[in-house]
Amino acid sequence: MTIETLVPINEMDGRRLYYTFIAGARKVIEHQVELNKINVFPVNDGDTGTNLASTIRAVVDSIHPHRSYKITADRIAETTLINARGNSGIIFAQFIYGMSTETGNFKTITIRQFAESIKNSVRYIYEAVANPVEGTMLTVIKDWANYIYENRNRITDFNQLFVSSLDVLNKSLIATKSKLAVLKKANVVDAGARGFVFFVEGIIDFITNRNLKDLIQVRAETAVFEKIEESIPVKVDFRFCTEALIKNSSIDNKSLLTILERYGNSIVVAGSDRMRRLHLHTNNPAGLFNELRNTGTLAFQKADDMIRQSQVVNNRKWKIALVTDSTCDLAQDIIDNYQINMLPININFGENHYLDKVTIQPEQFYALLKENKDYPKSSQVNEKSFTNLYSHLASHYDSVIAIHLSEKLSGTFNSSQKAALAISKEFNKPIAVINSKNLSGALGLVVLRTAQAIEAGYSHDQIVNMAQNWSDHVRIFISVKSIKYLVRGGRVSAVRGLIARILNINPIVSIDESGKPIVFDKTFNQKANMEKVMGYITKINQKNTIWNYTVLHANNPDAAQWYSEKMESLTNKKPASVVNISPILGANAGIGAAAVSLLFD
Repeated sequence: MTIETLVPINEMDGRRLYYTFIAGARKVIEHQVELNKINVFPVNDGDTGTNLASTIRAVVDSIHPHRSYKITADRIAETTLINARGNSGIIFAQFIYGMSTETGNFKTITIRQFAESIKNSVRYIYEAVANPVEGTMLTVIKDWANYIYENRNRITDFNQLFVSSLDVLNKSLIATKSKLAVLKKANVVDAGARGFVFFVEGIIDFITNRNLKDLIQVRAETAVFEKIEESIPVKVDFRFCTEALIKNSSIDNKSLLTILERYGNSIVVAGSDRMRRLHLHTNNPAGLFNELRNTGTLAFQKADDMIRQSQVVNNRKWKIALVTDSTCDLAQDIIDNYQINMLPININFGENHYLDKVTIQPEQFYALLKENKDYPKSSQVNEKSFTNLYSHLASHYDSVIAIHLSEKLSGTFNSSQKAALAISKEFNKPIAVINSKNLSGALGLVVLRTAQAIEAGYSHDQIVNMAQNWSDHVRIFISVKSIKYLVRGGRVSAVRGLIARILNINPIVSIDESGKPIVFDKTFNQKANMEKVMGYITKINQKNTIWNYTVLHANNPDAAQWYSEKMESLTNKKPASVVNISPILGANAGIGAAAVSLLFD
C-alpha cells in the first residue's frame, strides 16, 4: 500500500493517537539493542535503548485508548513521565508532556492544532535540560517539530505529514555525528536521537501497512547486531544516573536546579509542581535525597550504577553476569572487584521512598529510624526493574546468575524469576535465579563464593549447582541489643515485648533451613548474647570447616570489633567483610544489633 492509495486523515482522535504511539513504541522496543550499542553520549553506559524502551513500554502495558484526543494524550503523558528512565527517556516524556499540556480540550484535532502543540512542546524539553546540547535528541525533535509546523497549512493529511517528515528527520540525525565530537570519534549518531527517529519510523510503518492486529500483540522482539568495532570507553565522572518523582513540590524549578547543580550534571527536570520528574548524574544520591526529603513527597527514585553499566559494555571481566539485591551485605570493594550487579530494595519512611544503600545509606537510615515516628516499610524489587537489568545484561553477557534473599522474607525472588523467564526467552540466553534462603552477610557469602567460581572459569550450570548447595550451608546469628525495634516492626507482640523489656531479655535471631526468621536463643544482655553465639560457633567449627565469615553491625562498631577478634582467633582468617548491616535487616534487629554469618565448606 502506498501513501497515494491511503484514505486521507484530516483529524485525529484519541484512538488513532493511541495506536500511532503504540506503533512508534514497537519500533523502539524492537531496536533497543542497537540503540544500546551506539550509546556514547552523555555517558558510554550502553543503556539508552533499554531506557527508552522501558519508558514507552509502560504505555503499551498499562493504558487503554479513549475516544477523546486530549484524554488519551494526557494518559500517555502521565504514564511516560512516571515511568521515564534515563536522560533520553525523560526528555522524550517531557516532549509528550509538553504536547499534551499545549493541546486544548479537544476530542479530535486538526493538523494545525497538532502542529501548534508539537511546536510549543519544544520549549518544554529545552527548559527541562539544565545545559542543552545540540546534536542530540533535542535537536532532532526540534527539527521535526519545525517541519510539522511549517507545513501545517500546505499538508492536510496526517498520513502524508508523517511520511514526508522522514527526510528531515534522517538529515537531522546524520548531522548529530558532525555536531558532537564524541559521536564523530565513535562514528555513530546520537542514540537518543536515533530512538526518536525509530519512533517516527514505526508510525510510518503503521500508516503504510495498516496492520492493527500486530500492534495489539506488540512483542519486544530483539535482533542480534554485530558489535561496533570502535566502542570508545569514556571516563565516568559521576557514578549514579539518578532519577526521582517528586509530588507536590514546595520549591520552584529554579531552586530545585540550584540544588541539583551542587550534586552533579546531566540535569533534566520535567513536569510541574504537582508531579516533577528529575534526572541527574551524581556521586552522592543519598546526600541529595536527604536534602530533598522536605521539599515534597519522594514518590519514586532510581539510581543506576553507570560505572557498572560502562563495565558491562566496555570492560566486563567474565562472560557470566552476577546479580543480587541490596540485602546482600558485602564490602563495596568486593562488589566492585567482581562487577556484581545489585538492585536496591525499596524503603518507605511515611510517604517518602528511598533505595536501600543507594539513595539512603545505613547511617542516614538509622538516624531517620531514631527521629521518625513512621516505622520504615520495605518492599520488593519489582519485576520491571529486573526486566530492565536483565535486558541490558543479556545484550552483553552469555548468561546471568541471580542470587537473592529468602523468598520467605520478600517477593524479590519471585519478581526476579518472572523477569528472568521473559528475558531469557526473548534473548535466548540462560538466566538462573537462586533462592539463597537467607539474607545479609549470609547472602553475601554465597554471592562472594559464586563470584569467585565465575572468576575461576566454571560453566554456568556448574556454578548454579554449586550456588544452590552453598545456600544450604550458610548461617547467620544476629545479636539484638534492644527488643523495641522488633516490637515496632510487628515481629514481636507489644505484650511479649513489654515482658521481654521488663526481664531484660535479648534474643538471638537466625534463619531456619526453609528461609524463615527464628529466635535461636535468648539472654539477659547483648554481651552474654554475643558470648553465646561464639560458644555455638566454636562447637560447630569442630565438626564443620568454615570457608569464610562476615561480621555485621547496626551502628555498633565496638560489637563488630569484638566479633572480628573472636572469629579471627577461632578460624585464623580475617572476615570477608565487616559492614554496617543492611537497613532492611537493621529495621527489625534495631540500632546496636551485631551479627556473624558463616559459610561452611
